Amino acid sequence: MKNVVIVTGCSSGIGFEITSECLKDQLKVIGISRNRPTTTDPNFIHLPKNLSEDVDLESDLTNIESVSAIICAAGILKGGRLSNLKTADLHEMWKIHVSSHIQLIKLLEPKLNNEARIILIGSRISNGAAEKSAYAATKAALIGFTRSIASELIDRQITVNIVSPAATKTPMLDDPHRAKIFPRVPPMGRFIEPNEIAGVVKFLMSPAAKSITGQNIVVCAGASL
Repeated sequence: MKNVVIVTGCSSGIGFEITSECLKDQLKVIGISRNRPTTTDPNFIHLPKNLSEDVDLESDLTNIESVSAIICAAGILKGGRLSNLKTADLHEMWKIHVSSHIQLIKLLEPKLNNEARIILIGSRISNGAAEKSAYAATKAALIGFTRSIASELIDRQITVNIVSPAATKTPMLDDPHRAKIFPRVPPMGRFIEPNEIAGVVKFLMSPAAKSITGQNIVVCAGASL
């Protein structure tokens, strides 16, 4: 299979919107998530994988000849005061946000086309927020990773960027793990829509963004002001 787009977390929220936008553009998409998204598009292939576990992606992706984009959107949020944080929750967030995506990009790097795109979904919380310390730490780690591999791949004109949303209207808002740390509504008076983040990702995949690399693009509806 040639010129595919890989999207993690494709079954809901931001990842689902990104997948939908790619399919609208008639791109071939391989989606990785625990649950299958509600799409019957013939250009879509689903790999049912839980990225919080040790999974074998190499055998599933061995038939791919070339990759035009890797979009890392899988994520969870488990918060609370550090004194109450479960070690298992920290390990799960680190595995999903950081180590699984590093392993995926490492595996696919030889298959990346010149001028390919790597885009990670971060979080405005990477700057720090009370009762979200472990989540913030995992998202902050992606910034250093992004800038590092952007430097490594720049000679092939492969761009690597992060899109970091503030509170976005996804199923994560209703997750019982964050019931006591419900996000503040941004100054614009509304939560960000997932398709807004997908739109930024779509721009970063376009020829107009071919000189943007190593950047953390914050989409916050005024929350950073």
